[in-house]
Amino acid sequence: MTVIKRCIYKGEEKTMKKKDPVYITGHRHPDSDSIASSIAYAFFKRSMGVHAVPCRLGALNDETRYLLSRFGFPEPVLLQDARMKLSEIAMDAPVSITPDTTIYETLQIMQKDNHAYCGVVDEEQHLLGMVTKSDLAVVGLDDTAMSIDILAHTPAENIRKTINGTMVYDDEQAYINGKVSIIAMTELERLKNYDVKDRIVIVGANAKAQLKLIQLGAGMLIIVWDEQIHEPVLQAAREHHCPIIRSGHGSMNTSRYLYFAPSVEKIMKKKLVAFRSNELTEDVGNKMLRSRYRVYPVIDQEDRLVGYISRYHIMDSKKRKLILVDHNEFSQSVNAVDKGKVLEVIDHHRINDFSTSQPVSFRNEIVGSTATIIATIFRENQMLIPANLAGLLLGAVLSDTMNFHSPTTTERDKSTANILAAIADLDIEEFAEELFTITSNQEKVSFADMINQDLKIYDIHTCKLSISQVIVPSASETRSDAREITAALDRFSQKKQIDLAVLVFTSILENGSVVYAGGDRSSWAAEAFPDSGKEEHTFQENLLSRKQQILPALASVIGDYMGG
Repeated sequence: MTVIKRCIYKGEEKTMKKKDPVYITGHRHPDSDSIASSIAYAFFKRSMGVHAVPCRLGALNDETRYLLSRFGFPEPVLLQDARMKLSEIAMDAPVSITPDTTIYETLQIMQKDNHAYCGVVDEEQHLLGMVTKSDLAVVGLDDTAMSIDILAHTPAENIRKTINGTMVYDDEQAYINGKVSIIAMTELERLKNYDVKDRIVIVGANAKAQLKLIQLGAGMLIIVWDEQIHEPVLQAAREHHCPIIRSGHGSMNTSRYLYFAPSVEKIMKKKLVAFRSNELTEDVGNKMLRSRYRVYPVIDQEDRLVGYISRYHIMDSKKRKLILVDHNEFSQSVNAVDKGKVLEVIDHHRINDFSTSQPVSFRNEIVGSTATIIATIFRENQMLIPANLAGLLLGAVLSDTMNFHSPTTTERDKSTANILAAIADLDIEEFAEELFTITSNQEKVSFADMINQDLKIYDIHTCKLSISQVIVPSASETRSDAREITAALDRFSQKKQIDLAVLVFTSILENGSVVYAGGDRSSWAAEAFPDSGKEEHTFQENLLSRKQQILPALASVIGDYMGG
């Protein structure tokens, strides 16, 4: 079964790679029903040609992890925000150069790739700086003072490459001051009138003039239109530590290109406005308003260059496409869900605060589990459910209906479970016992963790209500820890600013629950679920469903006090 699933995933990845992804997600504090429904519906949508990605909005509980492991499914990806990150939108490729790249080579790269910018990186792609065509223009058009300074520290090899020349002689002891002279005359007696000491001197094919310039202290000789350098000139160059380069251009182009020989390290900007690939596109757009750059580098968490973005990329970015399963209330959905684009909703809960700016496909049915609806969709479309996926869906149905003991259970849940069990070759009673043995193992779990395991938060008449439900072997035995449970609920309500925090311990074997409450309005829970006689935290027989029993009872009391 696992092999089939993996083959399907690989094939789907190849065909869906270029399509915009659609994220299918259950509610916060995910349970088995929301996770199984996300995975199964993503499988269905991929079969229809949609690049669907199952997601989770938080950590998985033991039951869900057990089901995924048993049937060979990986954990869905964690979705933290409905808004897109930079890593998820189109951006320009990370064209880059190294610090020792010459200005001339940089210009060629920019022209080839039609870029007006280039990032400067080290060997591991860590961003060191940026250079733009504007920076290069300054070199060619600005005062020569800056060029003199950077030419003074430019290696002879950089100069040779830039003027397409031939290195006739190089010297490690050479010194140049960065100034450039072009000697056009050949009258030797007039050369002594020019200060050429330590300068880069461009001279023509005149061996006597070349020799004289070296003797006068030229720092480097660049010779144009000369195929042969005479031995006396070479001998003088060695004696005076004067490099000689034979240029591949005439005097004019040699002098022009010469100023592009320094490395970009000398002119690159080091103080940059850069963005991280995990930043939200919306936040980046706001930050761009504070600066006037045309393009911005994007780096990963290790400062490696991954691309470039501009305002165009931000404006052109699409909203994240979402399909909500097992919930419809935005308060239970992914953060900033209203900033995404909701395409569909498949749910079996009440409809409360749901609204969108465009039409959506909304399927809400009176059944005990969303997995029942998903399995029905497969049958409606005459699509086979793989055995391992049927097992996962069966586990979700049994979990959400509490092995059909929950009052939300319908005949459709039972008939669907029988079909899924047949496909997965499972005995429902044996599988349910196996499943709830895993679920009820809470010995090593703190009360604080229990509150967060299966938590849902509601806003009812401005009262913030949280309901957590934990499956245990015996709900009655929890009364020995009543004081600790209540204290944990009080701490939770204070930290999360909850008015009424409720923790319900449910035993399927005992067919009932015990209710605990914390927060400023904890007494309201006692009115919804009154104790019997003087006994505190009375066992509430047949109290199993959060949706149809626990929430309505609490909402009724809240309405009496705050409904007006």
